Amino acid sequence: MNALDVLKERGFLYQITDEEAMRKRLDEGPVTFYVGFDPTGNSLHVGHLLPIMAMRWLQKCGNRPIALVGGGTAMVGDPSGKTEARPIMTTDVIDANVKAIQSQLSRFLDFSEGAARMVNNADWLRNMNLLDFLRIVGSQFSVPRMLSAESVKMRLETTLSFLEFSYPLLQAYDFCSLSKTYGCDFQFGGQDQWGNIVAGVDLTRKLAGREVYGATVPLLLKSDGTKFGKTAGGAVWLDPARTSPFQYYQFWRNCDDADVTKLLGFFSPLPMDEVRALGSLQAPAINRAKEILGYEATALAHGHETAIQAFLAAGREFGFADPENKIPTSSRITEAAAFSVTEDIPTLELPQAELEDGIGLLTLLVKAGLCNTNSDARRLIQGGGCSIDDRRIGDAKYTVTSADFQNGVLTLKAGKKSRKRIKLN
Repeated sequence: MNALDVLKERGFLYQITDEEAMRKRLDEGPVTFYVGFDPTGNSLHVGHLLPIMAMRWLQKCGNRPIALVGGGTAMVGDPSGKTEARPIMTTDVIDANVKAIQSQLSRFLDFSEGAARMVNNADWLRNMNLLDFLRIVGSQFSVPRMLSAESVKMRLETTLSFLEFSYPLLQAYDFCSLSKTYGCDFQFGGQDQWGNIVAGVDLTRKLAGREVYGATVPLLLKSDGTKFGKTAGGAVWLDPARTSPFQYYQFWRNCDDADVTKLLGFFSPLPMDEVRALGSLQAPAINRAKEILGYEATALAHGHETAIQAFLAAGREFGFADPENKIPTSSRITEAAAFSVTEDIPTLELPQAELEDGIGLLTLLVKAGLCNTNSDARRLIQGGGCSIDDRRIGDAKYTVTSADFQNGVLTLKAGKKSRKRIKLN
């Protein structure tokens, strides 16, 4: 598939400067492209991930990424999407942030043997002569056109310094510089970067005489229209010291049912046929798709072993959605799920003969050691704390039959933390 088709199928494309030309260029062979990240903090967060994931897919299709961390542009501050100016940081703080973000980006892209390149625009911006910059770059920009940008119009209603107003010139010059130095043909960025990307396309054509192209990824929103990537406690960070891997896993695991297909398409490597199948599961099975999403997203950010640990820790506390791996998936979560079944869920073997006429749920709860007496079991059921697999049972007279077992196994749960696997023999 053309890389654009891959990005389209997974939902990554929002705007493209020239789709036909970009598609043709990709058909001709490997393309060098870049995405920029300004080091305004010492960690990326979930809101940064969509363009990073687009980079991963473009690289998987054989193209060469340039990850630009803006040690130069961070000294100015991008006004896009901001209602007020960013605080001005010292160069020492910016440089420390650059190193931290470069380390995080290295988890998502393959930098071995020149497969990808890491650059810092401080290398060409910090020592640039102001008058030379104004004559070479400033002369190519129309002030009325700059004023028409949505990010500028929004800020003119409050305040916009000349420092921030000059930001699009710097980012445009980045694209031009990367095009000249590395043959960079494409820039990708967030939806709010469209104006800056178009400015870079125009400037590169004027100064370098090269046709280059740009595209944006959509703003990531929840199904209810609110911004994705925030919790009651604030942003969800990639730095494990700020958001622990367990919290990170739980953030993805607790997404809305309606968002599962979209998020698996964005943040997992699973084939889209599998993504759509998982996203179409109905409750309670949809919780298995959420576990897979949580595992895959955590594995990308923190590694396979850490993701397994987060998955198992969450399962021990809240229960596993598919402890028997009955729902098909190519995800490596199955390795963790198999481990969790054997190590974390105690098993009661029940003779098939005891199920000929069924067995009362009260009796089974006591027999499994989840309740001490029938009275305890009755109170548990009437309080809504008993379930078979993920199906809550509210009838104290319920009789468990062979129909409740799948492949001879069911999971009996008492509250959030106590459970017993019941296996017929």
